[in-house]
Amino acid sequence: MKLVLMIGSGAVGKMTVGQALMEQTGLRLFHNHMMIEPVIEIFGCFNGRVINDLRETVFRAFAASGQEGLIFTYMWAFDLPSDWAYIAHLREIFDPYGTAYYCVELVAPQEVRLKRNRTENRLRHKASKRDVEVSDARLVAEDKYRLVSRPGEVPFENYIRIDNTNLSPAETAALIRERFGL
Repeated sequence: MKLVLMIGSGAVGKMTVGQALMEQTGLRLFHNHMMIEPVIEIFGCFNGRVINDLRETVFRAFAASGQEGLIFTYMWAFDLPSDWAYIAHLREIFDPYGTAYYCVELVAPQEVRLKRNRTENRLRHKASKRDVEVSDARLVAEDKYRLVSRPGEVPFENYIRIDNTNLSPAETAALIRERFGL
């Protein structure tokens, strides 16, 4: 089992690069909004407890499935102890299955991410982003958290940071695939 954790700020390209990586490797993609959007649709608002419960169910079932691997996208706030605990919990779920972990951190400046916040692919897969003015404001507000790691901070042996400002999703995925032999 392989778990590729793709982290980065909002609209940095986690889902889109994950889609390209899935296409290049056959690993399955579980982007964060696959749980967020249905919960918002059902409850009419964000409900973190329900989203986490659904993710937990998916992770436990996938870890035990015998599948080759999973790409999971996550916006990790390095200044929040709860996010560190969440990453540790993910490892607890996957460790019993001999999982190999890979961590990809994508970075790009805010002005690039604001442009990406309006892309057709993003808006197609993330209904909560379709009011782009509200989504832009949320993206800017989220930058109050430390969403970019410090050197040596990410606790994964297999780790790469990629500034994908000037790379296509396919080029970024190819770098990841080649670096980790996926």
